[in-house]
Amino acid sequence: MGFIKRLGSDTAIYGLSSIIGRFLNYLLVPLYTAKIAAASGGYGIITNVYAYTALLLVILTYGMETTLFRYINKENEDPDKVYTTILTSVGTTALLFVALVLGGLGWIAPAMGYAEHPEYIGVMAVVVALDAFQAIPFSYLRAQKRPIKFATLKLLFIFMNIGLNLLYFVVLPDLYPGHEDTVGLIYDPKVGVGYAFFLNLVCTGLVTFGFWKELFGVKWRFDWSLLKQMLRYSWPLLVLGIAGILNQTVDKILFPYIYPGADAQAQLGIYGAAVKIAMIMALITQAFRYAYEPLVFDKGNSKNNPEIQAMGMKFFVIFTLVAFLAVMAGIDVLKHIIGRDYWAGLVVVPIVMVAEMMMGVYFNLSFWYKLTDRTIWGAVISGIGCLMLLIVNILFVPRYGYIACAWGGVAGYGTAMVVSYLLGQHYMPIKYPVKELAGYTAATAVLYAIGALVPIESELWATVFRSILCLVFLGFVIKHEGIYDKLAARFLRRK
Repeated sequence: MGFIKRLGSDTAIYGLSSIIGRFLNYLLVPLYTAKIAAASGGYGIITNVYAYTALLLVILTYGMETTLFRYINKENEDPDKVYTTILTSVGTTALLFVALVLGGLGWIAPAMGYAEHPEYIGVMAVVVALDAFQAIPFSYLRAQKRPIKFATLKLLFIFMNIGLNLLYFVVLPDLYPGHEDTVGLIYDPKVGVGYAFFLNLVCTGLVTFGFWKELFGVKWRFDWSLLKQMLRYSWPLLVLGIAGILNQTVDKILFPYIYPGADAQAQLGIYGAAVKIAMIMALITQAFRYAYEPLVFDKGNSKNNPEIQAMGMKFFVIFTLVAFLAVMAGIDVLKHIIGRDYWAGLVVVPIVMVAEMMMGVYFNLSFWYKLTDRTIWGAVISGIGCLMLLIVNILFVPRYGYIACAWGGVAGYGTAMVVSYLLGQHYMPIKYPVKELAGYTAATAVLYAIGALVPIESELWATVFRSILCLVFLGFVIKHEGIYDKLAARFLRRK
């Protein structure tokens, strides 16, 4: 029970920061989709560029976040030496990356389709380098069980980013006409979409100062032999990470190249905006991961690890199924997060949420190769999943458009999930409650189908009806898990 309490409390803190942060960050979606017309393709540019940065962030951290947890908990390893060695390595490669991109901007930007705006690529190169560097202190905070500072810095970035975006996309554009001489000192309407990237750079740079203690309050030591050991452990994680992030971003990177229509950026923008609603599931998975990963790697939990993983899987699946029904129940409310021009993409929301659930299950299944130092299997499994996603995208996007991107995610994550489970049961058998979870999943599918197929014209009553279905599932879970009886028994003992 101590593990569950710790997991619950840490998930609550990480989750609160993620939920509040993602909710506040969602304010940028209606902002961008209201100020940037779908037909212009501007939001498609934002979606495309951020897909590249997500991939580059994985490359520039090259598995060192997970490696930090593994080595900082190893016997006879100095935690500070592990941390500073990794930080030095990641910082050095980040600086080299920035130098290479800025030096080759003349051919890189045209190759990516941004010959007219190479500054977008240059700015985001610096941003992703800073993000990669900051990823190590953020992981160090998690390893030290310091979720409060972690959450504070994450929220600080969000508040600054939203505040500046409101200033540059709402306030200053309204003030500019008639005040060009004064407002023009800090605002140029010609920059347009570019402000999304420039403001990100400002906020990311300022957050770096929040790591003053983590950068200057430790004794810096670099151990080359230790780094070589950690690189042997992490390089398969790099391949795993690349394959994993490609599962999330390759559709957005490839779409402008494989979609035959002239409105590729506009279609990508519609898809990218709709996916933001489905990312509520990714938020839940991320919050769970932040709390769960350090606890699994904790040396004190090693004896009960199989039971911990089985229990963690069960609670994760239940929670995500409830979240799926809750989001789909309120889809008529949530759709107002994005502009009306982008509502055509709402059809992908349930599909993408299912894909994100599968990704979360795959993450929970991934500890068998991390704990047994068989990380090469992670690369192989994610590579197989990524290959499946690529096949679906290349074959079907030209014909069906962005809905094929959504189904590609299901194919990729679903394949990785199944393969990881089968191999994990061979190398590190864990008694997951498969039949029980399959029952919960089937019940969710039936309730979702009822909510989707029953014709109710009123959005209000449709929302009420689907909410009741969600509560039915929640009640079923509470009864089946005996949660009510446990709470009642605890209350009576206190009496």
